[in-house]
Amino acid sequence: MIDFYTAKSSNGQRAAIMLEECGLAYTLHPVDLLHGEQRASSFLRINPAGAIPAIVDHDGPGGAPLSLAQSGAILLYLAMKTGRFFPLDPARRAEAFQWLMQAMSDAAAASMTIFLLGNFVPDKSDANVAYFEERVLKYLRLADERLADREFLASEVSIADFALYPIAVVRRPLIDRAGGLPHLVRWMAALASRPGVQRGMQAAV
Repeated sequence: MIDFYTAKSSNGQRAAIMLEECGLAYTLHPVDLLHGEQRASSFLRINPAGAIPAIVDHDGPGGAPLSLAQSGAILLYLAMKTGRFFPLDPARRAEAFQWLMQAMSDAAAASMTIFLLGNFVPDKSDANVAYFEERVLKYLRLADERLADREFLASEVSIADFALYPIAVVRRPLIDRAGGLPHLVRWMAALASRPGVQRGMQAAV
């Protein structure tokens, strides 16, 4: 059994999708970020960084419990644990890693900055928001180009798709305004039709 600590965010949805798609049993523990539950001592023992998502796998390596944070790390761990959504072909696996890292280090970072600029920074600036919206679009356009001749980012559905999908969903208004991303939109529809993705997106609400 896995204890899953999460909240409504792209990061939480990413891990939830992987749990659902892998068919792993888990207990959901919602974390109220607005009321600071991520800073409670009980949660900090699981993730000292005080951020969601986090899991505790009570059947970790060697049968010992394992606490793990960072949604990208959770995707990789669950892929290796189950042998799923982790391409066996070495070239495709490397491609999945590349697109996973781009989603996590580039697209997610730019998307999070838009959220922070709109909600928390002391000095609001429409120009700064527009700048980071263009950065998100840059990475989404790269994905659109990649998807022009294949169904999924690593040719088969993988952790790379599950990493990028929640970002694309939360930035759908931006995608629609920009236009010209037909392959990305088609890919989003394909993922949205998967029952595991649907359950994962709802698990973190």
